[in-house]
Amino acid sequence: MATSRLAPLAEHLLFIEQLELDIARLKTRRERFTDKRILKQIEHEITTLKRRCKAELLRLQTAVCKHDYLARRLELIESIDGIGMRTALTLVILLPELGKLGREQICALTGVAPFDDESGERTGERHIAGGRARVRRALFNAALPAAQRWNSALIALYDRLIDRGKAHKTALIACVRKLVIFANAVIERGSPWIKDAPPRPTI
Repeated sequence: MATSRLAPLAEHLLFIEQLELDIARLKTRRERFTDKRILKQIEHEITTLKRRCKAELLRLQTAVCKHDYLARRLELIESIDGIGMRTALTLVILLPELGKLGREQICALTGVAPFDDESGERTGERHIAGGRARVRRALFNAALPAAQRWNSALIALYDRLIDRGKAHKTALIACVRKLVIFANAVIERGSPWIKDAPPRPTI
């Protein structure tokens, strides 16, 4: 799939991201008011934007699935416990290198390298920088609930790191890294993730 063919999809995704930012700003604004009339108006705007955002996501999913190649990639990525349609769309559209690079390369491209030393021998905080911020943001949004509920492998990883004294942020970064590695693996081998949790996330 040529990058030029992904451009309209990326633009559509950007519009959805902007709608999500508008919703977040309205929620922040809501906290500053107690007047019922104003709060009612803000709630109405939030509801309207949420409805529009949901409709745009469905349109984007439909547009992606018109291409067999992209539809298959979307299906494979969404099969991973902890990755919902919203995150899967981001990975399909903004990370076309999935399945073509090694795990260290795809993590660096996402901006979640270097790898944390999970042996417990390394001390001090590790930092991440660079990479594709929009992809990383989508993965972070998925990783937290995945590490708490949806993905047993991430739950075990997060708990293990916290038990070893790692900070929440460090453990979460490790979970983000695992998610992108999982996505890279299912695309590379062309077979779905083996599900280990019955419910499905929406993020």
